[in-house]
Amino acid sequence: MKNRFLLAGLLLLLVSACKDFLDVVPETVLTPASFYQSKADFEQAVGGIYAPLQPLYNQDWILNEMRSDNTHFVFNIAQRGPKPEEDPSTFTIENNNRNTAGKWTNDYLIIARANQVLSTIDAVDFDQASKDNLKGQAYFLRAFAYFDLLKNFGGVPVFLEPAGSYKDTFKPRADIAEVYKQIIADAEQATKLLPAKTSQAAGRVASGAAYTLLGDVYINQKRWPEAETALKLVTGQGYALVAEYGDVFKPTNEGNSEIIFDVQYAEGTSQAVSNYMPYKFLPVLTDPSVITGVKPSSSNTDGCYNTPTPDLLAAYEDTLRDKRYKASIGFYSGTSPLVGVTYKNTPYIKKYQFPHARYGETGVNWPVYRYAEVLLMLAEAANEQGRLGDAGGFLNQVRTRAGLPNVTATNQTTLRDAILRERRIELAFENKRWHDLVRSGLAVKTMSEYGARIKANPQKYYYPLGSAPAAAAFNVTERDLLYPIPIGEIIINPDMKQNPGY
Repeated sequence: MKNRFLLAGLLLLLVSACKDFLDVVPETVLTPASFYQSKADFEQAVGGIYAPLQPLYNQDWILNEMRSDNTHFVFNIAQRGPKPEEDPSTFTIENNNRNTAGKWTNDYLIIARANQVLSTIDAVDFDQASKDNLKGQAYFLRAFAYFDLLKNFGGVPVFLEPAGSYKDTFKPRADIAEVYKQIIADAEQATKLLPAKTSQAAGRVASGAAYTLLGDVYINQKRWPEAETALKLVTGQGYALVAEYGDVFKPTNEGNSEIIFDVQYAEGTSQAVSNYMPYKFLPVLTDPSVITGVKPSSSNTDGCYNTPTPDLLAAYEDTLRDKRYKASIGFYSGTSPLVGVTYKNTPYIKKYQFPHARYGETGVNWPVYRYAEVLLMLAEAANEQGRLGDAGGFLNQVRTRAGLPNVTATNQTTLRDAILRERRIELAFENKRWHDLVRSGLAVKTMSEYGARIKANPQKYYYPLGSAPAAAAFNVTERDLLYPIPIGEIIINPDMKQNPGY
């Protein structure tokens, strides 16, 4: 740590000493002024804004799905203690967790790159339609990153211009209302600038994604009429439910009618852009090819994370009729290289398991927004405004595709519970459950009761015989509704205040 501060001090000293006599930027150095010269440069730059989404979602399942009662890890008794992946799940997280630090860093990387594009693009001359499209993508991604930060950390520093100096990177936290205001402003700009999906390049966000984000933001604020207005504008843009639930996620069906926004991955390239996550969600197997069909070059002991809980399995109302059950969850029985673990019909996430050619490299994209979620958000917005018939209509579109009968609710509370339950099943393993519990006010109660069940019967929740969660685990309080600000930010930024309880 001392060496890092010393290096920073030396660099600042060198900059101040040199600026009096070094007025010419070397020709080999790229600056914003020298790089952003053409439409092609901005297309490349906007592509760079998307890039941090991959590492962001490589850990989002840890902080949001495994944080909930949907999934848990299989405890490895041979390890000396918890791992950074396990701490969020057991509510024993500290302010030096690498996954919260990664989320913070990647979101702000998206924001910084969007700011750079937005601050320079109007000074370069090329066709307005292309320029508006690129600006719209930058506004959307900046809004998306701030929304992600807000949900996980609360109020955060707001930057809308590129940093011109080291000092410019230090700001105090804005309050939640101010961050929401900026998110909405950016999302609204994106809706005006982005083309519809039919006119947008594959893998790039369209206006439907911006309206969906805007609706999601309003849902979180309980601004039901505004949410409904935004989300209804998505329904007229050509999106539709795919006939078979399992087909939504197939790499051979990318960009289908249900996908509104997803994180893109590709296999078989020279770049590190493939998706390894499906392997993390398998049981630990010396040879995972019994499930994946692809043999590793050496013994493999990765996996056993994001394992479906008994609670989630029980939440399916009809495992024979609900098509989502078979498409989402597989079961494995056999030996394990983990000490004290034998797999007996152990569930794993099947949703992202598809044929691929090379070990550890899949091209499965990660869904962020799907049309099914738009329908469920519309159901929620209608129900909260007292229109039970409209709400049931949206909800039952999702249930019909799943193979389930219609829900007929007689009151708002019953329908509210049905919509939340449907979100849990429809969006399982898509990193939605934890934030659904938080925004509905159910997180502390639900996760405290869930933790009590684990402690009462650890073996049911994948702890080997003789092991159990630590006494400090699952002591869930209001503190846990937000993650700690990464300790590195607290150390270097004198204006940064930590979340209460950390």
